[in-house]
Amino acid sequence: MKEQMTEKKKLEDVTEVQMKYQKEIEAIVRGMSSPKVMRDRLLDYHENDIAAALEDMNPTERQRLYRILNAEEISEVLSYIDEEEIPFYLEEMDMKKKAAVVSEMDADEIADLLRQMDKKERETLTELLDEEVRHKIDLIDSFDEEQIGNRMSTNYVEIPSNVTVKQAMRELIRQAADNDNISTLYIVDENRIFCGAISLNDLIIAREDTNLEDLIVVSYPFVYATEEIADCIEWIKDYSEDSIPVLDEENRIIGVITSQDIVEVVDDEMGEDYAMLAGLTAEEDLEEPLKDSIKKRMPWLIVLLGLGLVVSSVVGMFEHVVAELTIVMCFQSLILDMAGNVGTQSLAVTIRVLMDENLTAGQKVHLVFKEARVGLSNGLILGMMSIILIGCYIYFFKSGSLQFAFAVSGCIGAALILAMLISSLVGTLIPMFFHKIHIDPAVASGPLITTVNDLVAVVTYYGLAWLFLIEMLHY
Repeated sequence: MKEQMTEKKKLEDVTEVQMKYQKEIEAIVRGMSSPKVMRDRLLDYHENDIAAALEDMNPTERQRLYRILNAEEISEVLSYIDEEEIPFYLEEMDMKKKAAVVSEMDADEIADLLRQMDKKERETLTELLDEEVRHKIDLIDSFDEEQIGNRMSTNYVEIPSNVTVKQAMRELIRQAADNDNISTLYIVDENRIFCGAISLNDLIIAREDTNLEDLIVVSYPFVYATEEIADCIEWIKDYSEDSIPVLDEENRIIGVITSQDIVEVVDDEMGEDYAMLAGLTAEEDLEEPLKDSIKKRMPWLIVLLGLGLVVSSVVGMFEHVVAELTIVMCFQSLILDMAGNVGTQSLAVTIRVLMDENLTAGQKVHLVFKEARVGLSNGLILGMMSIILIGCYIYFFKSGSLQFAFAVSGCIGAALILAMLISSLVGTLIPMFFHKIHIDPAVASGPLITTVNDLVAVVTYYGLAWLFLIEMLHY
């Protein structure tokens, strides 16, 4: 408890300092000092603090800030702002200033930014960019959204393999002016074929006359630009490198995937999976138009409506059971809810396990049996509890005989055990089937599993009620 209080106090102190800096930055911009004095004072603050202060400034004050700082400095400030908000601030600049600021960004950031603009503005801005920048953007855009190449950065340092350490240092210094991702250096041969990598630390401590080839890590991981993100994201995460080179089909390095890119990709993948688990075809946000939200939700709702009609039809088949034993209707929701909950739990576990592409057939079989055992064990525990509690409830509050009360509760307990066992299997086997036919198992969403399990639970519950209570015990 004391440690939590200390952490909370530290957080409050940091927040207070940040707010103080923001107020100071705003005061500088609103002051009457010369542009040079204001710029020198502003550069004493971190870009993140300046970015935070932008939100509290009015458009006139922000435009004054844009004139005080140069394009590179504004670009650094905007790098601490959410991607979706950057176009808002760029709109406050004239086209020439906007092009200068955008040119200072990395090519992958520019590509993301251009996708948010309308066609006319995108074309106008693109024409004002340097030819080299346009070439990098075209390279990134040449890959599909689901491919690694679409997420790579062109910010990296490339060193020839046939040089000495001293020559490599000179080359590093030359390229570092345009590329600040220098913690890992990528080595290529005379044909620009990827040979391996060297850490900046190893290069610094090596002797000047040492051949670079003696320092190269030839087993350094790499990916191909045309690889699907979903297929290699787990593999990339396993290496925990600051950046991993991206190669074309001729094994030439054309970009890198940085740790920041990996975090963003994982976040996007989790967002997509979460949307699918919720029965959506894609993610939504607060600003999304009503029409788009309806389009994303409607496909699954139509499918689930059809399945719901099937469930209702099955209930109708047991109409005579309900007519003769109306008390069974009281506990229908209990069976359906528990079956749905168990199925959703198994679904979540299965999807997480299936993310491992190296999963063997034996491990998949083990997973099925494990989930079945878990479902059966939980079913037995909850089934026994239901027999006792529901039996007592019917006997004391529904004025039934002791035999009748525990006959009904026994039927409910047995249905619960069977429904939970089958639901565990359904929640495991359906995503495994989707994965087998190369469809994202997250498509086996929570609503789908719940509806299927409703069908299983209805058949199990009313089937046992008809068989035991009516046919065998003649209630």
